[in-house]
Amino acid sequence: FKAISFCIILSGLLDCFFPFCLLDLAKPPVNEPREPEQFLMQAPQGNPLLLSHTLQELLSKDSVQVELIPEKKGLFLKHVEYEVSSKRFKCSVYRRYNDFVVFHEMLLQKFPYRMVPALPPKRMLGADREFIESRRRALKRFINLVARHPPFSEDVLLKLFLSFSGSDVQNKLRELVQGVGDEFMTCRLATQAKDFLPADIQAQFAASRELIRNIYNSFYKLRDRAERIASRAIENASDLLIFGKELSALGSDTTPLPSWAALNNSTWGTLKQALKGLSVEFALLADKAVQQGKQEENDVVEKLNLFLDLLQSYKDLCERHEKGVLHKHQRALHKYSMMKKQMMSATVQNKEPESVEQLESRIVEQENAILTMELRNYFSLYCLHQETQLIHIYLPLTSHILGAFVNSQIQGHKEMSKVWNELKPKLSCLFVGSSNMPTPPLSGGTSTSRC
Repeated sequence: FKAISFCIILSGLLDCFFPFCLLDLAKPPVNEPREPEQFLMQAPQGNPLLLSHTLQELLSKDSVQVELIPEKKGLFLKHVEYEVSSKRFKCSVYRRYNDFVVFHEMLLQKFPYRMVPALPPKRMLGADREFIESRRRALKRFINLVARHPPFSEDVLLKLFLSFSGSDVQNKLRELVQGVGDEFMTCRLATQAKDFLPADIQAQFAASRELIRNIYNSFYKLRDRAERIASRAIENASDLLIFGKELSALGSDTTPLPSWAALNNSTWGTLKQALKGLSVEFALLADKAVQQGKQEENDVVEKLNLFLDLLQSYKDLCERHEKGVLHKHQRALHKYSMMKKQMMSATVQNKEPESVEQLESRIVEQENAILTMELRNYFSLYCLHQETQLIHIYLPLTSHILGAFVNSQIQGHKEMSKVWNELKPKLSCLFVGSSNMPTPPLSGGTSTSRC
């Protein structure tokens, strides 16, 4: 039932995605069929707004591993440290959670108009193994998304975080950002962003935001079902193991038979011997079920979580755009309007020239501030346009996730089926009657004695 729900959610996801996707694609000329990916991935030369990356190119930028290292005891608390290994920089460094926090803060400070993934929460006391492992996985997703993000991957912040082996990494990160300014201040195209934006950018932004919201909701449900499927496989393993142990306990029972049951003594002894031997196969079945559940956690659930983290960072970016740049721009316009009214009032009332000049100077300053806010607003939309493209580049990850899910199910059922088939002949001893003649199982199947 859960697998059916998984497929139904996926079908709804595709229904909500492709109509929007087709709106964004230019119509190909007649008799010149083109692949949809070409419209999403390939950018006309000379337009810096459009990204030309493919999913494979992004994934190959780097692969970062985050592993727990043995806990170190502090004066009062134990500190969790991580070994962060970058394939690109060919090195490993040790990082604590607070190092990730400072790195995250510096990214937001330098790239306020980009998708900066959120960090997992910090838990001061009572952090159990499950929480620590969950946070390790989340930190791994975070650093890989950052390491594969086009602007972040080429920035000195990332290189320092992944390669600096000194003890003061937090101060080094802050020094890199101090006095430099954000991306708007350092990007040579920032003041020209408006020239590259489509005329209906606001409508496109609204439509894209709605699309990403729908995709997020569907992927959230997919992740929920995938987690249940993986958890159920691990629970099934536990049940199979206990089932086998109980059969073994039954076969190892040394309670003497009462005299009135002596006629069936040989039958019960044969049955006990057969039951005792079945625990090995059930332990093997449990092991196969655990392997399948763990594989689906790593290859399916984690990839769904990775994409959800990316989608959430896009939603956060949209909120920063509306509550940050857009809101500041509106406040600046309101302040400018109030100053103009004061200027008109001062002119009508013939106030002192010095007061009028001061007011004029403030108006000029406010006009400059409004101009800067307008330029930042367009640059924010420029970045949002690129981040939207990045989401679309990541969408084919869905096929990777489904492929991993299908392969896991096929392999898991294949391996367990093999063990079940090897177990079946050993059941023949269970169907030997009191006269040592084979008797059929209650299900009506056939059995051949091999005992």
